[in-house]
Amino acid sequence: MPASAAIYGCQGTELASEERDFFRDARPFGFILFARNVSNPAQVTALCDQLRGSIGNAHAPILIDQEGGRVQRLKPPHWQSRPAGRRFGELYDRHPDQGREAAYLCARLIAHELRTVGVTVNCAPVLDVPVQGAHDIIGDRAYSFDPTAVIELGRATIAGYLDGGVLPVIKHMPGHGRAMADSHLALPRVATPTNELSAHDFVTFRSLNQAPIAMTAHVVFEAIDPRRPATTSPKVIRSIIRGEIGFEGLLVSDDLSMSALEGPLSARTKAALFAGCDIALHCNGKMDEMTDVAREAKELAGEALERADAALAHLRDPAPLDVAAAEARLREMLMGAIA
Repeated sequence: MPASAAIYGCQGTELASEERDFFRDARPFGFILFARNVSNPAQVTALCDQLRGSIGNAHAPILIDQEGGRVQRLKPPHWQSRPAGRRFGELYDRHPDQGREAAYLCARLIAHELRTVGVTVNCAPVLDVPVQGAHDIIGDRAYSFDPTAVIELGRATIAGYLDGGVLPVIKHMPGHGRAMADSHLALPRVATPTNELSAHDFVTFRSLNQAPIAMTAHVVFEAIDPRRPATTSPKVIRSIIRGEIGFEGLLVSDDLSMSALEGPLSARTKAALFAGCDIALHCNGKMDEMTDVAREAKELAGEALERADAALAHLRDPAPLDVAAAEARLREMLMGAIA
């Protein structure tokens, strides 16, 4: 039976019978984990097995946000703490080669930890280019205020994840860097002219448009579509994301339960999929909301299915990695011990 065009979370550290029954019937494309789902490596591995078992697909993608800095769901003592993106941007400013190498190694090491517990997709890197005065919801998650640095470090990070056997998700397309509000709590609106957005905000995504998966931004770009955020805007997705940016990969909505969006979850889901998102992402694991999403998350088919298959085809066995040597090299560069 084909998967539906949805990704869901769950409530706890193991799958409840109600969740198992729901997932069996809803047959989501994949799942996403948060800190509430994590206690130790053996438990996360078991939960990944339970999630995949609920839909009878041992290869279903399981996502997580493991950027480093403020955004990492797997934390010490069982997992390594990683730097925020800005740390690599600062290194890149001093030593570009080291910045790229450090970003690559960090992604390889994160991928190693993810694959070890069964997670195969990481919602990173952040390719947003912030501007001075914007809300700090992006902040140091961004590599730099300079699009060129973001492109170089984003490219290295994508390569690191792919070499580590994990699919990267570039975000938040077509750009969250100018947002003056946290889209978890309110809907940001950006009044910047299109030509300026194209030269600054969109350029990072355009340069890295071969990534297998991208996540949308819950941001209104008034010069393009003054009524709807990118996630639910046919004009933004068709004209900018698929058009100007040229992204042909799998497009996943940002979390539909965020307060930037209004209306029932079924309406949000319908709007996102109609606008051109391939997959509806719902993260909080609330059963009533997931049931509502499932009403509109129909079978994954057509071009969306082709893009999903193409994205998953990028998954490969990890390349060999000397973890201890990689950790030592990364630490050395980040501590500035290399001239």
